[in-house]
Amino acid sequence: MMKIIKAKDYNDMSRKAANIISAQVIMKPDCVLGLATGSTPIGTYKQLIEWYEKGDLDFGDVTTVNLDEYKGLPRENDQSYFYFMNHNLFDYVNVNPERTHLPNGMNPDADAECKRYEEVIRSTGGVDLQLLGLGHNGHIGFNEPGDCFRKETHVVELTQNTIEANARFFENEAAVPKKAITMGIGCIMAARRVLLVASGANKAEAVYRTVCGPITPQCPASILQLHNDVVIVGDEEALSMVREAGVEICR
Repeated sequence: MMKIIKAKDYNDMSRKAANIISAQVIMKPDCVLGLATGSTPIGTYKQLIEWYEKGDLDFGDVTTVNLDEYKGLPRENDQSYFYFMNHNLFDYVNVNPERTHLPNGMNPDADAECKRYEEVIRSTGGVDLQLLGLGHNGHIGFNEPGDCFRKETHVVELTQNTIEANARFFENEAAVPKKAITMGIGCIMAARRVLLVASGANKAEAVYRTVCGPITPQCPASILQLHNDVVIVGDEEALSMVREAGVEICR
């Protein structure tokens, strides 16, 4: 079942998404959070930090697993997702570093790293709440459009669309890694609850295809139609096409 919540703008979307995550942490202090990177979740993380600083949230018993990591990018590189998570969330809350998990993009044995990360996810007992961003091409994690849904953690060749979208974070397009390690669709679908955030008119078509389009690996996020507990929080621009299609949206 999908529930779609409309936000006025990016800041309102971030607050609404942070509310859902904070409720999960309060209700189950030792929960497992699946976390995402990219520009969209940054505001959500800032809101969580603010509430932590006010004493409203405690991350001491929380475990986190991240969706993905670039292959071949050292963790100390400021564009690695290890760096991103530390500088946008982990360094500012009381989460135990031993309970934060990301794929190791520097492991020369990529297959072994994928298997290791699968075991890490299994060992947590499963993700309680999985936060997702949404790519322009409908990718979730780094599960790119393709001919099939890849179930388990795997190495993916990034599409030109994704490389171009991520180039703004690097010196130039050529500096963007061409491969990544990503949690598979099966891992994402195994989460007890999924929270997808989307902002901006350039995400409107991807949101529409996720909610209203056929379930197809050509739009990986469309698989979420089969999940029994999905919440989509989007601003007015991101939800414009689903609103025009007559999809029920909560305020």
